[in-house]
Amino acid sequence: MPKKQQLALGLALMIVLMPKTVSAMHIMEGFLPPIWAISWGALCIPFIIMGLFSIKEIVRENPSVKLILAMAGGFSFVLSALKIPSVTGSCSHPTGVGLGAILFGPTAMSVIGLIVLLFQAMLLAHGGLTTLGANTFSMAVIGPVAAFATYKLVKKANGPQWLAVFLAAMLGDLLTYVVTSIQLALAFPAEVGGFGASLAKFMGIFAVTQIPLAISEGILTVLIFNALSAHAKDELESLNILTKEA
Repeated sequence: MPKKQQLALGLALMIVLMPKTVSAMHIMEGFLPPIWAISWGALCIPFIIMGLFSIKEIVRENPSVKLILAMAGGFSFVLSALKIPSVTGSCSHPTGVGLGAILFGPTAMSVIGLIVLLFQAMLLAHGGLTTLGANTFSMAVIGPVAAFATYKLVKKANGPQWLAVFLAAMLGDLLTYVVTSIQLALAFPAEVGGFGASLAKFMGIFAVTQIPLAISEGILTVLIFNALSAHAKDELESLNILTKEA
């Protein structure tokens, strides 16, 4: 696709995903019972610790990628701030974690995702500190793991680069909301049917908004990745994302 058409498509997607004013995003402040808020936070700790070591190693070996690391965080921050009302106490939105997971690995993206969520909670009143653990686990732990695994599987199967990036970003987004649905269903099981009925309800509501958002995020991530491949080729080669030409 010519660069002008890629730019036009990217701008169109950003317009479609323009933010709308709502009361909250992610899982809102104070919405989860304390036991669940604490438990999800505890589950995130190992991933954050591994991510800190991973980022330290990446920057030590490739100092030139610091700007791209920051860009991955900015990309996630902007996309995850674009929100559409969905399940009570939560919203649908892109996550932007697929790009960082592809470039730097899932644990490094866990740290970046935590920072993104913390900034949104404190500066934009999106999400919350009490639900930071749950939001981090769904968007910054499971999302990047799903994206990274998908990317590696497609590449191992000799799939084209664009398809690997597209599927990684799309499935990283969708798996985030599968986990969010599980979190909400565990905290608020239905009176009739319990966890299963509640999970089906939450996932059904999320699917209406999240599937088109995930597809849009996949396309936008491919466009951003292509731009990086053209203008930051050396850095991507140092990260072993692109193969050095002989």
